[in-house]
Formats: sequence, structure tokens, C-alpha cells
Amino acid sequence: MDGKNYEFIEHTADICIRVKGADLKALFINTALAMFDIIADKLPVKSPLDSARAEQATRPQTVKIEQEAENLDELFVNWLNELLSLSSAQEIILSDFKITDITTTYLKAEAIGYSSEDYKFNKEIKAATYHELKIEKSDGGWQAEVIFDV
Repeated sequence: MDGKNYEFIEHTADICIRVKGADLKALFINTALAMFDIIADKLPVKSPLDSARAEQATRPQTVKIEQEAENLDELFVNWLNELLSLSSAQEIILSDFKITDITTTYLKAEAIGYSSEDYKFNKEIKAATYHELKIEKSDGGWQAEVIFDV
């Protein structure tokens, strides 16, 4: 997996990834990190003027997320789609996630994001989907396969 916690899986039209995590919390965080890694890359700071602008724009914004669902699949997809929605509405790229409480039907978390002006956009992800969604527990932790609608 090239030092990352996810890998791409060949898919015809959308983006499919396989993500691993030591536990459920890590799986959810690693998937969120992978999703935003696909969406955008941080722009390098080029000059003192850029540096001053970057300092102004890089004030982090914290968003709180609380999700309840009927099952783990629904919780997983809702988590990812809520992050996409918050990112779009607040024009930020989320880059740090802290899950304070998680079960198979409930999640409470905080995410930290930075102005989208500081990023180069690679792909627009419209939504995480249920199509061919797989979430499995194994001896080594958890693994998920998720398809993103682009």
C-alpha cells in the first residue's frame, strides 16, 4: 500500500479504494484521510507574500460531527458524506480527524480543516456510495472497500 493506509482498486467510472485500520476508529479516520487525499493536494508556499496569505488562511477550522445509523454500513457512508458536505459548505479541506466515541451505530468526532484556497484540486468526489461497499473485521484489524461517485 505504499506507506498509505489505502490503495486504489480498478473501477470503470468511479473511484474505488480499499482501506485498512487497526480498529474501527482507525478505519473511519484512514478512509476520511484517503478521501481528502484524493480530492486535493496542499499548495506549496512560494514567496513571502504567499507566506503571509498562507498564515492568514491557514487558521484551522474545527467542525463537530455526530452520526447515528441503523448499522455499520450506514454509519460509514453517512460519516464520509457528512465530511464531504461540511467541506463543501465551509470551503475547507479536512485534514485531521479525532473520533471520541464510536460503535457500529454511533459516531462522535471532530475534524479540522483549512481554507480550500490553499489546495490544488485533483478530483471532485460527489459522494461515498453503498454500491459494492464492504466492511470486514479480520485478525489484523478492519478493512473497507468503498466506491466514490465522481
